[in-house]
Amino acid sequence: MENEKIQKVPFMDRPIVRNVMPFAGFIFIVLLFTVLTGGQLFTISNLKLLLSQSYVLIIACVGVFMVMTMGGLDFSQGSMLGVCSVVICFLSNYNIFLAIVCGVLTGGVIGLVNGFFNVKRKITSFIVTICNMYLLRGMVAYATTKSPVYGVSNITTYNSMPFNLSFTIIILVVAFVVFQYTGLGNRLKAIGAGETAARFAGVRVERTKMLIYMVAGMITGLAAFINSIKVGSVTSTAGNQLETQIMIALVLGGMPVNGGAKVKFYNIILGALTYKILMAGLVMLGIEPKTQQLITGIVFLVMVAVFADRETGMIVK
Repeated sequence: MENEKIQKVPFMDRPIVRNVMPFAGFIFIVLLFTVLTGGQLFTISNLKLLLSQSYVLIIACVGVFMVMTMGGLDFSQGSMLGVCSVVICFLSNYNIFLAIVCGVLTGGVIGLVNGFFNVKRKITSFIVTICNMYLLRGMVAYATTKSPVYGVSNITTYNSMPFNLSFTIIILVVAFVVFQYTGLGNRLKAIGAGETAARFAGVRVERTKMLIYMVAGMITGLAAFINSIKVGSVTSTAGNQLETQIMIALVLGGMPVNGGAKVKFYNIILGALTYKILMAGLVMLGIEPKTQQLITGIVFLVMVAVFADRETGMIVK
């Protein structure tokens, strides 16, 4: 009887390596900038500033995380946040709670549009969301042509560390419980690993994908609320480049771009903090913007190469 050939798993594809590398990268960046900045980056005042700049990114990452888990991409998040911020700031002059609800509903409707074209019209997610990105960016520009859209005069009073931190933690906890303990996470991972197999396993793929795009939009509406109370107004640049920041942050946290079974919920927090520390460290060192973009581009490319799920051979849906 012929001996079976033992297939060796590439070093970078071993589970322990994939799980450890994001944490090792985070620790490396922390130690690197601790040395390069003489510890100034991690003073109490700078840590508070760093945290205040992370809330919107962390919240927005939650929705995109779920979309990416099922193998999709969403490049409309930044423009979506801009539109939701316009709605929230405008309606806050009448009622702040109405503004929040309408901002969340606006995000949900935009998410449904993304889901409709992706699920019903079978258009690849990144094409749909890129088209919506430009459409929504035009809407924000139109709404802010004459002047910024201002919120109610006292809207920034909500912008405090206890409120923002509590708001973000609640969203993370709810998302974690739903993702980890309701079976939704397993269904998303199954869709990311292979839609056909997921259907045979009893997963209602189309309904689940529509739901997730809607929920991702609603979560962006919540992020828009934090953005609105922080700034107090909306300009044409609101949410600019947020989609890129989300993508880089999630990949830095160890998330496979094509989703699937290897996704971990901690990818959100770890990735967002790693990205913010990296960018804050580069700014503190006086690195010019074009060099910052070059460095982040190289880091992003390396991390995508490391964490792409080569076993499935799947492309983004």
